[in-house]
Amino acid sequence: MSAPTQRYLSLGAGVQSTTLLLLAAQGTIPGFDAAIFADTTWEPAAVYRHLDRLTGIAQAAGIEVVRVSTGDIRADALDPEHRFASMPLFTLGPNGERGMARRQCTSEYKIKPIKAEVRRRLGYPHPTRVPAGLRARMAIGISLDEIGRARDSDVAYTRNIFPLLDLGWRRTDCLRYLADHGLGDTPKSSCVGCPFHDDGFWADLRANSPTEWADAVAFDHAIRHGSAKANADGHPLRGQFFLHRARVPLDEVVLRPRPGPADSPGCGPWTCPHNAAAPAAAGRGEVA
Repeated sequence: MSAPTQRYLSLGAGVQSTTLLLLAAQGTIPGFDAAIFADTTWEPAAVYRHLDRLTGIAQAAGIEVVRVSTGDIRADALDPEHRFASMPLFTLGPNGERGMARRQCTSEYKIKPIKAEVRRRLGYPHPTRVPAGLRARMAIGISLDEIGRARDSDVAYTRNIFPLLDLGWRRTDCLRYLADHGLGDTPKSSCVGCPFHDDGFWADLRANSPTEWADAVAFDHAIRHGSAKANADGHPLRGQFFLHRARVPLDEVVLRPRPGPADSPGCGPWTCPHNAAAPAAAGRGEVA
């Protein structure tokens, strides 16, 4: 008899993955051997408070919450001795050319450590080859309104499943469910200094989290001339880097938040809303 298939949750600690964890904790969907949170160490304080709350809920249901990390994304970006896993910073060339840097941060700081943890739990840490046919199931919080982001795993030892698709739930269903169970304040998961933040986020950070705002402003100034390692190696950026799309220092931006409440997905390991969506959805997962 083959061993039971291991089941994991990719826990970004945002709306959809929180919903999956709560559904599993309440027995509505099958449980998980572990919920894996990839920590860049630069999430907003509200996310870490929420993660602590989720850990208590999960433990009461016999689900382990494990935090994994490949490093401190903020410190690494400013370390001249560390390889720079490029963030999608806004660029301004010497002649006014406007562009964006390549984005490698999600792969390096979120997907990579989760894959390493799955391999470890399967008993075949890198570089040991995982035997053919041995695989875990990875539940990913993609709802019906994001079905174009549901894709098969790119490694043979993991099969992606999408319980929210099987339930036919949209993000609004998740928000309603969380509110009904006392988790209506679930924050958006993303790094404090993510260039994809809108003006509403930056304005709220400036008004309500002055320490984190100051941290983002300091980082914005520090990355102005590109990768610290490239500069140290004698390959400086031809132009400038910025956190805000206006391509001026963050503390000089005239922020124009859109009126009314905003709710947009955060940056999960496989569900960053700024990934290009697949042209067609992958095969649906299964609840059982």
